[in-house]
Amino acid sequence: MITEHALLDVLPGSSEEFEWAFGEARELISASPGFRGLELLRGLETPSRYLLLVRWETLEDHTIGFRQGPSYERWSSLLHRFYSPFPVVSHFESALSTSSSVV
Repeated sequence: MITEHALLDVLPGSSEEFEWAFGEARELISASPGFRGLELLRGLETPSRYLLLVRWETLEDHTIGFRQGPSYERWSSLLHRFYSPFPVVSHFESALSTSSSVV
């Protein structure tokens, strides 16, 4: 499994509109082959900064299947206007994993 990481700096004052648009865009990405889940986290120190984590079965599911697929144009039109600067996207695979259990 691959995790896509994107740090999204959203234009100040547009966080509410961005989150609404992301709710719509989420339907597009979640319908993509190889999509396994996502998390959108908002920064505490900088509320207009978000961390997007998307889990894909393979790297190509994201870079080819989604980015070159029919839904990406709509995804772009919904979200890309909110970013400044445009985010750098990186991909990661698991090197070590732990979890804690609460008793």
